Amino acid sequence: MKPIKTCILVADGAHARFYLNDGPGRGISELKKYAKDIDLKASRDIDADRPGRSFDSGGQGRHAMESPTDSQRHAKDEFARSLAEQLNSAMTAGEYDRLILIAAPATLGTLRQHLSKQASDNIHGEIAKDLTQASETDILIKLETVLAV
Repeated sequence: MKPIKTCILVADGAHARFYLNDGPGRGISELKKYAKDIDLKASRDIDADRPGRSFDSGGQGRHAMESPTDSQRHAKDEFARSLAEQLNSAMTAGEYDRLILIAAPATLGTLRQHLSKQASDNIHGEIAKDLTQASETDILIKLETVLAV
């Protein structure tokens, strides 16, 4: 019988680590080649330029235009979207059978939005917690609730 491969994503808005579990009692092994990090700057640094100016709709006045989205939030959403695309590709290629997501709550929500139906259907568990800085031992302890490691 072929062992069930479980992909475990541990992520927040700027860091991601991937792990693989090959079956009960085998623990987890980090897939370092898939790890991703972005240099997340503060919104004030991203939006360092002065905002554009616009005419007032009711008269001669002019005022500064406000950015429609928070730049840092947008960068985090794009990072989560890229992680979801990576998981979708790996699922299609048969690199894993099940998926466990461990992510900060906002990142988890964005990941869910961008996962394909096939990947979503194979989610075995979710933990809404930021464990990107946790050790493998701490991650294993958290995984005991959703996986026989």
